[in-house]
Amino acid sequence: MIPTNINIKELELQLHNYCLNRLTEEEYHKVEKARLEAHEILSEKTLPDGESYYSHSLGVALIASLEMRLASDSIIASLLHNTVKMQEDQQKYLSKIEATYGATVVTILNGFIKINSLAKDNIAVQSDNFRRLMMTLSGDIRVILVKIADQLRDMRNLHYFPEEKKLLFAHETNYLYAPFAHRLGLYKINSELQDLWLKTIHPEDYDYINKQLEKSGSFRENFVSEFVKPIEKKLLEKGFKFEMKARSKSIYSIWNKMKKKKVDFEDVHDIFAIRIILDSLLEEEKSNCWQVFSIVTEHYQTNPNRLRDWISIPKSNGYESLHTTVLGPGNRWVEVQIRTERMNDMAENGLAAHWRYKGGKGSANIDDWLKSVKEILENPELNPFDFIDEFKTNVYEDELFVFTPKGDLKKLRAGSTLLDFAYDIHSQIGDQCIGGLVNGKKVSIKHVLQNGDHISIETSKNQKPKLDWLDFAVTTKAKSRIKVSLNEEQRKLAEHGKEIVKRKFKNWKIDYNDRVVQEILDHYKIKLSKDFYADIALEKLDILDIKNFINQKIEKDTEQEVTISNIETLLGEDIAQNLNIDGSDDFLVIDNNITNVVYKLSKCCNPILGDDIFGFVTIKEGIKIHRKSCPNAPQMLERYPYRMLKAKWKGENNTKKAFQASIHVTGVDQSNIVGEISQLVSKEVGVQMTSISFDSGNGQIQGVIKVFVHDLDHLDFLIKKLRNAKGINSVSRADG
Repeated sequence: MIPTNINIKELELQLHNYCLNRLTEEEYHKVEKARLEAHEILSEKTLPDGESYYSHSLGVALIASLEMRLASDSIIASLLHNTVKMQEDQQKYLSKIEATYGATVVTILNGFIKINSLAKDNIAVQSDNFRRLMMTLSGDIRVILVKIADQLRDMRNLHYFPEEKKLLFAHETNYLYAPFAHRLGLYKINSELQDLWLKTIHPEDYDYINKQLEKSGSFRENFVSEFVKPIEKKLLEKGFKFEMKARSKSIYSIWNKMKKKKVDFEDVHDIFAIRIILDSLLEEEKSNCWQVFSIVTEHYQTNPNRLRDWISIPKSNGYESLHTTVLGPGNRWVEVQIRTERMNDMAENGLAAHWRYKGGKGSANIDDWLKSVKEILENPELNPFDFIDEFKTNVYEDELFVFTPKGDLKKLRAGSTLLDFAYDIHSQIGDQCIGGLVNGKKVSIKHVLQNGDHISIETSKNQKPKLDWLDFAVTTKAKSRIKVSLNEEQRKLAEHGKEIVKRKFKNWKIDYNDRVVQEILDHYKIKLSKDFYADIALEKLDILDIKNFINQKIEKDTEQEVTISNIETLLGEDIAQNLNIDGSDDFLVIDNNITNVVYKLSKCCNPILGDDIFGFVTIKEGIKIHRKSCPNAPQMLERYPYRMLKAKWKGENNTKKAFQASIHVTGVDQSNIVGEISQLVSKEVGVQMTSISFDSGNGQIQGVIKVFVHDLDHLDFLIKKLRNAKGINSVSRADG
């Protein structure tokens, strides 16, 4: 529960000082009026975690103002977003708000009403709820910005939330709000959201990297000091006004690189970058940045493959900066970022900063992007699983800049093909594309584009999209349109089949909803609902078989939330009597001997004594125990939040019961290293090795060792011993 001793007066003072110094007198009075209104309506109302609604609203408003520098309308909406739900007649209240604060505030609040109307425990990526949430967010930029502030406020206080809410908020943040923050240029907030996700889902990894950063802090300070001296001297001689900073990668970024490249912390070489921020006149910004680039590369060898010029052509979200990677002291590669104070403001504060320069210049690209997101979501053929993967990938990957025959600039995802370019121009041009010219040379539709290419498209009325186009199309827009064209006939069949199912369900008095359909898809091993409906229309599936399945299986698995109090009803009296329950906290207590036949340790993540765990109620196999960091946890939480049970271990493992664990090891491929690893493990008292498997190539080895250990401390001890072994590069716990 969030402490009740939050210093409300201090928060109010911070908001007061910001608005007094940053807003006009009229805007200040409107914000103060909204704050007083929020205080009157919300101060006596509390959230489930014990915090007052007023305190929460005030916190969101502070993020929107102090950290995101949003306009007064967004600050007012932040203060009032909880007041609407307290009203019996919301429309009447919104009319009053519009008369007092303006239409923009109501637009933002209406967005929040739509978001809040969606059941939080059912916004799974396969559901219509998720589509509606994305549609709401892509409707108005200010709704996204205020919602991101709201999400950040909750993530910062996540340690006060119940476990099941922590997981829900964390995964929702990772697949939705962090990518949106990044796309809108809110890099600091995006990094913080990702770090908070990592801290929640993988706390051990977060703590490990954090400690390593603290340990290496003095080394980085000395290195930076040595690196900047000659640059600083030359810049002063040239008369530049500037500030130099050393910026460390976020903990999440380091963790992500360690995972992708399968390396340890010490092998991540680009942990920090040097940032040079110039005090420059607007008309001199570009020339000043390139002069500084010249000074840096005169002293240090540059890597030409790592030059990133986002000054000449900014990113779609308005990010401007000049990046180069140079070889610094001790032959260490260092990224140097060169920008002006205006550019840095935009990089730090994202889209909100654009409205402080030239009346909002730069927001048009964001509007175009949101429009494209909305167009894709409105596509009835959309597979949300594919979309969310594409959404995150498109957001975080680099951009590609190419030109039309008229010289118009087009921005695409890096790796895009000629076909992607054709679809970006127009859907019909993409459908009829047969090839084209790139820089005057004839190429096929598969041709991968490069920065600066000049492109013209050739079409034919006889051309139609083909299934193999999906193998080389890269952008979401292209893939989506291709699937629409390919699935037009199947769409008609699916619509007919869906009508059959809905009519039959109505006659049988069976609820028709996303969860029932998903159960049917899982049972018949069908990936997409449209394929299921098409099979019904084609009579490949017998509708009476569907009815029998529902009656026998799905109706037993009700949507009632699984709690300790009703577990007897859900699982049966015999099972419930064999469960060990901690009545004080309603936790399922797991016997360390694992003798209880009612629950089993899940093989997908192999939890061991000491891991943070939860229980998952299955239909046929009782309760499965999973680690909270299980790779399947997000999907279970999204689809079946009502089956989750809080669980904990009974205590110390006095019987020295053995738990299976897997360890991933990489190292140098040298003589008998696998034998030495095997001998090291077998010498450890109490460790029984069940299997060892290694592959070698390019002078490296990697593999997995499966062992039995007593508990988490025992596993950590073994991992540390392996890390200290000669020739070992990295050691980490593996799933399964």
